[in-house]
Amino acid sequence: MTYEVKSLNEECGVFGIWGHPEAAKLTYFGLHSLQHRGQEGAGILSNDQGKLKRHRDMGLLSEVFRNPAKLDKLTGAGAIGHVRYATAGEASVDNIQPFFFRFHDMQFGLAHNGNLTNAASLKTELEQRGAIFSSTSDSEILAHLIRRSHNPSLLGKIKEALSLVKGGFAYLLMFEDKLIAALDPNGFRPLSIGKMANGAVVVSSETCAFEVIGAEWIRDVKPGEIVIIDDNGIQYDSYTNDTQLAICSMEYIYFARPDSNIHGVNVHTARKRMGVQLAREFKYEADIVVGVPNSSLSAAMGFAEESGLPNEMGLIKNQYTQRTFIQPTQELREQGVRMKLSAVSGVVKGKRVVMIDDSIVRGTTSRRIVQLLKEAGASEVHVAIGSPALAYPCFYGIDIQTRQELIAANHTVEETRQIIGADSLTYLSIDGLIDSIGIETDAPNGGLCVAYFDGKYPTPLYDYEEDYRRSLEEKTSFYK
Repeated sequence: MTYEVKSLNEECGVFGIWGHPEAAKLTYFGLHSLQHRGQEGAGILSNDQGKLKRHRDMGLLSEVFRNPAKLDKLTGAGAIGHVRYATAGEASVDNIQPFFFRFHDMQFGLAHNGNLTNAASLKTELEQRGAIFSSTSDSEILAHLIRRSHNPSLLGKIKEALSLVKGGFAYLLMFEDKLIAALDPNGFRPLSIGKMANGAVVVSSETCAFEVIGAEWIRDVKPGEIVIIDDNGIQYDSYTNDTQLAICSMEYIYFARPDSNIHGVNVHTARKRMGVQLAREFKYEADIVVGVPNSSLSAAMGFAEESGLPNEMGLIKNQYTQRTFIQPTQELREQGVRMKLSAVSGVVKGKRVVMIDDSIVRGTTSRRIVQLLKEAGASEVHVAIGSPALAYPCFYGIDIQTRQELIAANHTVEETRQIIGADSLTYLSIDGLIDSIGIETDAPNGGLCVAYFDGKYPTPLYDYEEDYRRSLEEKTSFYK
């Protein structure tokens, strides 16, 4: 399992291209830009005049394709790729995507970002009808639904299958003569379309991948939409009209790269505005602002500008910490934070520090960073979080699926402050978050999913409903 300073991970990143002679190599570069979305495994499937070929394995993209020959064999003008961090399905090469399905009359590849909330029910039903699954990932379900559909047309089969799966999903499907992208009815996960100078069409989880290959953004895929890309161009269709934009707010807060744009909003700009609003809601005296690298640096800039306090580099991130650092005990988990971060005594000593972070999950990391700053001589450490308190799980593609994992679900703000050892603790308000992101839409909550903060999910939870309701009655103490 990849070591992260924060125990919060996106499920996956997907990238696809149609109409370029070096499709697989461009997919490699695109996936490299999306590596932050998944470091457990990676794979690419290419299309060479209808012949599909694939390579996948565990590890970072550069490790999977360490041998250049692996990439050279993926010839053709079309490709889809995937980087994975698992929320559903165990860590094994069988779960690494893209998946590749061969039948007597057709073959296709599939890559998926998200999490299906009715996966268990669908899988049970499909197995009872004779389906055999080769992985434990929920992503494979769509392929079985497509194959078992009685609709006479391929597009009809895909639409029927998409109408049966629930939850958060962004799919890329590679067929012998086309590339198809599809998004769930709420658009929980981001997906954008771009075009290259030679006319090649690109689809990516984030727009930052367009920059590295020289593609120009066209537009975002809309909720409930199917995009068909072939040699004739791009065709837009839909499989449902029952849609309501609810993009995952954690994309803006934490997951997406700051140079990506989602629904017309630059991620860095949104985070900076979160910092501005956080400064307006902050009520304490301080001397300097210190952002926790790296995703909190944009919010720290905004906080410093609004408050008039100096924005100092009081924490340094070690970029070369071993990627596979395993933390089997609490002691080693906390030591991992020290390996990843160090406080700059010459900056923070004798200062009242505002420590800006994007979120608090279990509190382990926050407690350790506060301790680092105080050991470095900070006279006070005021923790200011650029998002509301994370008190409810996500069921649409983030690896937080129980309330017992979340400190804010089990303790008040004051209790949390005491646990992490801070002199004060301030969370950004939900309204402040929505206003800071500022998507131009009439959808509820500004087109955002904020269920992690208020427990109001925009869809039924299906297979998760019973366990979630039970978890509301349970609490876990984080006091030591």
